Amino acid sequence: MVKGFFSLILLLSFFILSGCDSGPEKEEIAESGQSAEKTETAKPASGADISLALKPARMDWVGQKIFQNECAGKLQCLVHWNEGEAFPSLGIGHFIWYPEGVNGRFVESFPKLIRYMTQRQASVPDWLVNLEPFDAPWPDREAFREAEDSARVAELREFLAGTRGLQAEFIFLRARESLDKVIAAAPDKDQERVRENLAQLSATPGGVYALMDYVNFKGEGLAGSERYDGKGWGLLQVLLQMNPAQDQSALDAFRAAAGEVLTRRAENAENPIERERWLPGWLRRLETYREPSEAPSS
Repeated sequence: MVKGFFSLILLLSFFILSGCDSGPEKEEIAESGQSAEKTETAKPASGADISLALKPARMDWVGQKIFQNECAGKLQCLVHWNEGEAFPSLGIGHFIWYPEGVNGRFVESFPKLIRYMTQRQASVPDWLVNLEPFDAPWPDREAFREAEDSARVAELREFLAGTRGLQAEFIFLRARESLDKVIAAAPDKDQERVRENLAQLSATPGGVYALMDYVNFKGEGLAGSERYDGKGWGLLQVLLQMNPAQDQSALDAFRAAAGEVLTRRAENAENPIERERWLPGWLRRLETYREPSEAPSS
C-alpha cells in the first residue's frame, strides 16, 4: 500500500512556491480537499520560485525518518499520550488531538489529517467519522491509558499503520503550503534572506526532509499562541536565526539555528520537563538533518 502511494509522488515534481502571497484565498490542506495531483499546477506568487519535490524512493526515506523520529518505528506508538502533555499524539507525525474542553497553545493537526484522508477516500473507521464533536474521546492521560488496549484504540492504530503513505503526503503538503506564509510573515528587511534560505534548503533531499520534519515537529512559527516570553520556535524563527558561515551548507546552518531556537524555548519554558527531558531528544532529532548518504535516487 505504501509503495503504491509513493509512486504518486512522481506527480509532485516542481511544485512552485514563492513568498509574497498569504492571502485569504489560500486554504488549509485538509479543508481544500486538494490532493497532490491537483496542487501541481499552483502558480507562484512572485517571480522568485521555490520548488519542493522529492523522487519516490527519497520520499519513502523521508516518511520512514519521520516515523522513526516520532515513534522509533514502533506501531504501538502510533496512538500515544506523552507524559506531561494534555493531549494524545497520533500517526507517524504524532499529530495533536485535543480532548473536549482543552484549548492548548499548540496548533492541532489530527482533525485536519482526518479530513484530508477522508477526502482522499481512505477507509477511516466508522466511529471516528461519526465522532461528534470531533475531540479526542479520552479526557486525560489516565483515561487513555485505561482504554489503550480497547478494540477502538486497536482499530485506530491499525488504520494509522495502514495509511502511513497518506500521512507522509499530508506532511509534505503542509510543508509545501507553509513556505509562502513563512516568507510573508518575516519582517520586510528579512524576507529576501528567508526566501534564499528556503531556496537552498529545498534544493536537496536532506533540506526537504528537514523542512518537512521541522514543520510537522514544531510548526510554522506563525501562531501567536506558540510563544514563550514572546519568542517562537517554529520554522520562521529558525530561518531568521540562520547565519551560515563561509562554506557552510544551508542544511548545516539550519541544524545549528534550530538547536539555538529549541534551546531558547526550553530555557523559557515554565515546565522543567522541557529542559530536563525533552530538549536532549529534540537536539538528537536535529542531528538527523543531514543529506542521505546512500538513499536511492529513483
